[in-house]
Formats: sequence, C-alpha cells, structure tokens
Amino acid sequence: MSAGDEESGPRFTFRFLPQKRLPSLESRETQDRLRKWSMYGRIAVQAFSFDQPFRAYQKDEFVKAFFRDPNVSANLKLLTASGQWTNLGTKVKKIEAIAVPCTQVSMSFFDRLYSEGVVRETGNIVKCYDDYYDGIPISDELRKVLLLEDSHHFDIFSQSSREEFLFCLFKHLCLGGALCQFEDVLGPYLETTKAFYKDLVSVRKDPETKEIMITSTIFRVAAYDDDGMCYPSTKNHEQTFAYLIVDPLKRHVHVLYHSFGEGLFF
Repeated sequence: MSAGDEESGPRFTFRFLPQKRLPSLESRETQDRLRKWSMYGRIAVQAFSFDQPFRAYQKDEFVKAFFRDPNVSANLKLLTASGQWTNLGTKVKKIEAIAVPCTQVSMSFFDRLYSEGVVRETGNIVKCYDDYYDGIPISDELRKVLLLEDSHHFDIFSQSSREEFLFCLFKHLCLGGALCQFEDVLGPYLETTKAFYKDLVSVRKDPETKEIMITSTIFRVAAYDDDGMCYPSTKNHEQTFAYLIVDPLKRHVHVLYHSFGEGLFF
C-alpha cells in the first residue's frame, strides 16, 4: 500500500476502554489455573474502541493505524525482558497481521481427543515417554498432538483446524509458561478455553437460518521499530503472542497478550 493509498482511505482512530474487562480472566478459578500454568502476571486483555466502519480486507491499514495511534501507544501493555509491565510508547515502523480464522461455535470441536484415544473417557490425558519441543516438556499424548508432527495422533486436527482461533487459544493454555504445571485431566483446559472464547468472540443469530454466526475478525499481530520486533516482545516464541479480536458491529477491539516466561504465584 502506498502512502497515497493510505491517505485516501478511512483513518481509524482509537480510544482506550480501561473499564472494559474480561470476566473470565478475572475469575478466581481462572487466576488459580493461570498460576499453575505459569501464565499469571504475564497475560493481559485490553479493550479499545474505534471510529470507522471496519471491513476484513482493511486489516493492514487497521492494524497499522492501531499501532500508530497515540491512545494505543500510551496504553498498550507489554512485558519487558526483565518481566516488568510497560506501555508500547514507541515509533512503530512496520506491522505484521495474520488473519486467524474463527468459525467454530461449539466445544464439540475437541471431541476427537476422546474418540481418538488422546484422552480417556474419564477425562484423564494419556501419558507418554518424556520428550521436548523448543524447550517445552512433553509427557502426554495431548502435548504430542499439539506439537509433534510425527505424533501418531497429529492428523486428527487438519491444518485448517489448527489455524482456528479456538484451537490456538486451547493450545496456548495447554502449553502455558516457562514453569507450567500440566494438568492430568482435560477439563480445566476446555473450561478455560470456552470461557475466554465466549468473552472475546462476538456472535449473532442469523434471522433466517437461526444459526449462530461469528461476527468477530481476528489477527495475530507483531510490530517493529528501528531496532526490529518490539511487540509483543523482542524475542520470538510460540507462547509469546498478541491477537486483535475485532468486533465490527460494536467497533471494539480486544487485545489478548501473553509473554512466555516464569509466571507469578502470588
């Protein structure tokens, strides 16, 4: 997109909504789980409003405007290498925005973990011999499905299924942070994924078919300054991520952020 093209389209401006919180993230049960999974104190959700109609094809323009908006740079939180929260407050030169499909409206999406023997009928996750992937310990069949392409069960989720926001959210919660204490049963992962998904993703009912339709558009984002990547971190890691969840009807955008590291336990 040339500079001229950018000027001719709608210029999005943003307003920080500090009072808009995520109930699922603030519940006691979720916070206890995030402590166990080494994500507590390293995960955040923030909300902003915007002032122009949004269309999915405008993603690069929208994300560029987001990171360059003074209300965003003054309020968007990120973790420093030393584990301190700070605001973006930097001159973003380049952005990266990857569209994340979001079509799933039921947790039955994960039933195949039971039917394919990754999880027992009791909900217990089947154990396996210890392995490692990118520093992440693997001691059960669930983590093998999530991480190892040569896993016997890897193909139960197609590539398109793995790109779904519901799957991404589930995977992030299952893998956790640097000192993650993994669950022996699937329930807490499914419950927390469902709660986050329900709070973040907007839906409406089709008046004719009565089917539930997802109205949110989602991007996984990164931003760069003169020194390289500056958001969500200066270091790449599978478990360091930032998603923009855009509600085009309410003109709200939620930012789901996590930086991989050792979570807080208090």
